Parts: sequence; C-alpha cells; structure tokens
Amino acid sequence: MFFVKSYFVTGTDTGVGKTAITAAIAYSLRKRGIDLGVMKPIATGVAQKTGPFKSEDVALLHDSSQVKDDEKTINPVFLPLPVSPYDASKILGLKIDMGIVFERYGYLVKSHQMVLVEGIGGIMTPIAKDFFVADMIKQMSIETIVVTRSTLGTINHTVMTIEMCRKYEIPVKGLIINYFDENGTHAERNAPSTLHEVTGLPILGIIPFVKDYQKPEVMANIVEKNIDLNALIS
Repeated sequence: MFFVKSYFVTGTDTGVGKTAITAAIAYSLRKRGIDLGVMKPIATGVAQKTGPFKSEDVALLHDSSQVKDDEKTINPVFLPLPVSPYDASKILGLKIDMGIVFERYGYLVKSHQMVLVEGIGGIMTPIAKDFFVADMIKQMSIETIVVTRSTLGTINHTVMTIEMCRKYEIPVKGLIINYFDENGTHAERNAPSTLHEVTGLPILGIIPFVKDYQKPEVMANIVEKNIDLNALIS
C-alpha cells in the first residue's frame, strides 16, 4: 500500500547530529522495506574531492538510504563555503532558487512512500535576508522532528526552537535527544524529563554518544534500540 509520511529533521543548532540521525533512521527504515526518499535541500561546506556528491552530508544520506535519486534531486542547492546559505550566497554572488527546492521536494513526495528532509543549521538559519529554514519548512507543509543535545544550555535552545515552530505554525512530531551521557552532570541527566515538561512534546528517542557516528550501520543499531520507529511510520 502506497503512503506518504514525510518529516523535516531540524536541530537546535549546527553540529547537533541531524545528519547522522537522519541517515540512521533512513538506513533502518530501508531495512524494513520502506521505499524511502531523502533530501538535503540546501548544503554548504567544502566540496568533496572524490565521490559523486559535493556534500559529505548528502553522500551519507544517499549511502544510508540507497536511493537511486541523483544529486540534483537530493541536494538541489550546494554552496561551497562553510557558512550559512545567506552568507554563502552573498559572498559567491549567487541567488538561491527556492523554486527548484520545492519542485524537487514535490517530485520526491510523489516518488516514494516516505521522505526524510534534513535541514541546515537551526530553524532560524537564514537562506535569504528575509527567508529562513522555518519559512522553507512552512512552505513544504511538513511535520518536523527536532534534534537537540542533553548538555547545559539545551533547555534554552530547545524551547526557543519550539517557540519559533509554533510561531510559524509548524507541527512538531517530537524531540530526539542526542549525545546523552547517563553519567553526566545533573543538567545532562535531567534534560530528557525537563525538556518534555517544558515543551509538552514527546521524547522520540534518547541517543547516547556514538564514536563511529559516520557509519550508518552502527548508528542504525543505536537508533533501532532507542527510537520507536513504528511511531514515525504510523
């Protein structure tokens, strides 16, 4: 039976583990036989010198999901500078074509049972002066998963992210807490319960620190043990 259930995976900030978690979920769902599409609409950074993909993040998503979609479909916009899309577009003298982004997203939704879209930076990362990641999610009309940390400061960052989702009327499926250390500080150990209490959102999973996070099979094993994947496809 064909169905479409899509999620936009965003984070409280950059480096929170969005790509590794998205790739691991994709790997696990593919093992279950789901026809899954993946997308990173906009990527920035140093271009890879080898392989078919300029973006290292896009390569990881592709390898994990084993999709047949090409680079321009999975990643319509790549800017070869490790800065925000807005800064990269100014420095390079380019204008980001959001029409292409939404066109490719529409194609993926029609082509797969399920689509995972991974964002760039946090929800208020600028794509243009007056257009943010939140605007992109809003126009995609897609439910969102927020990846956050368990370290000190995470409550502030997470609450602000959720409040911006509410301002933009973006539905949030729940939180995934990454880099959890059960032997950490009081703030780290209490983060899951506190984040649930102050946001009112379900905790979809708690992921411990993983050394080999770039290996999809390793991360997938952790994800399968710590995230209720059935809740994502039901």
